[in-house]
Amino acid sequence: MINRPWIIVLASLASVMGCASEPEGTTPLVDVPAAGPTFHKDVAPILQKRCQGCHSPGEIAPFGLIDYTDVKQVSSRIVAVTQDRTMPPWGAMETDECAPRFGWKDDSRLSDAELATLEAWHDAGAPAGDPADAPPALDPSALHGLEGVSATIKPAKPYVTSGEEDQFRCFVMDPKLTQDTFVNGMNVVPGNSKVVHHVVVFTDPHAESDALADADGGYECFGSAGVQDTQVLGVWVPGGRPTEHPPNAGFLVPAGSKLVMQVHYHPAGTVAAPDETKLELRFLPEPPEYRVVFLAFGNFPSQWPNGDGLQPGPNDRDGVEFFVPAGVKDHTEVMKITLPETFMGESLVDGIRLYSAMTHMHYVGTDMKVEVQRPSPQGGDPAEECVVQTPRWDFNWQQTYTIDAPIEELPVLKTGDIMSARCLYDNTMDNPFVRRALHEENLTAPRDIVLGESSLDEMCIGLFNGLVKN
Repeated sequence: MINRPWIIVLASLASVMGCASEPEGTTPLVDVPAAGPTFHKDVAPILQKRCQGCHSPGEIAPFGLIDYTDVKQVSSRIVAVTQDRTMPPWGAMETDECAPRFGWKDDSRLSDAELATLEAWHDAGAPAGDPADAPPALDPSALHGLEGVSATIKPAKPYVTSGEEDQFRCFVMDPKLTQDTFVNGMNVVPGNSKVVHHVVVFTDPHAESDALADADGGYECFGSAGVQDTQVLGVWVPGGRPTEHPPNAGFLVPAGSKLVMQVHYHPAGTVAAPDETKLELRFLPEPPEYRVVFLAFGNFPSQWPNGDGLQPGPNDRDGVEFFVPAGVKDHTEVMKITLPETFMGESLVDGIRLYSAMTHMHYVGTDMKVEVQRPSPQGGDPAEECVVQTPRWDFNWQQTYTIDAPIEELPVLKTGDIMSARCLYDNTMDNPFVRRALHEENLTAPRDIVLGESSLDEMCIGLFNGLVKN
């Protein structure tokens, strides 16, 4: 379910930038005071807030955005990639066809004012300003800590990644839960931040992953953990914050469960130092008011008798099928479900408050949109609304998007509501992700794509967390 080396959009800058700091004892650069924005007073705070979680020494970005001399060298590129929203990476966008009612928590996108500041600073010649105006130095690790950690677990052995191609490794981890436990927060602590690119944590309620693991406690995996009844406990990307739920809500992990930590490694042609990425978990001492529930829909291989499931597509050959032909640039697949009384073990009769959303496709995907239609809307919920759209889908920057609203105002999903997911695909050599995936498989041209788990198969699925009264 995760990523590949071309994720670092700015990696081409590595050849012109380093992460060097000014030598001790030197005098910081000082400009004649300027009327417009300066680095120390105006730009550095933006970089601290939005960029330095990745662009710091020891983190996965190949260069730093801390020292003035380094940042000035790439000021034009900073303006370019922030203006076109390539950086900071963020997938959930507002479009002409999708305007969610609420914003997103921890939205990493720059504001219009921040964008204007960066542009004005560059246009003015990137002045340094007065170092006395600079904010205190930032410890990037402080951005990603989890308060009140109850347990820290790690793989059985450190792992060494190497080579040119990315690797996807699942580690079986035992939280040693002797009773049903509610997890209120989860945090990933990378052991080797230079190569740990993305992490997804799955629950394994039946401990099936034990049989998949090798002598080192892990196994190769792509797309999922390969176990039954799994749920996604949390997702981590470089620069991301911990997965945290409201104080009165928790994710139920049954006694005896194992956790499967899927790590996407980006070795970039090196033999990396051993990685021992850890998980921090925060437990609630007693059952909370709300239970965090996991729902997923999509990846339907066919249409159902009632008309739900996979919908007819523009390139179907013989009946309704998931089929993305080679050489087709704008292909559409649509998934639809009318929510039943019980779905994935959860009753929907009284409704579930939608708390977060995540879209998922593979490398051929370009755009995914999730909508809900309510035949009988209640309260403040409209008859129709767009839940989330990722119009510039990037397999390398998958995230969970948490709705920024009080619990009582969150959108409600209930029996009879109609959920739909529309996925767009570009299966041509114009798609850089297709080119790279083909290269890694020693293929020279696109092939027909079907529904499946491998990197050259495709998916169209939405993953959601909801809140229900416990």
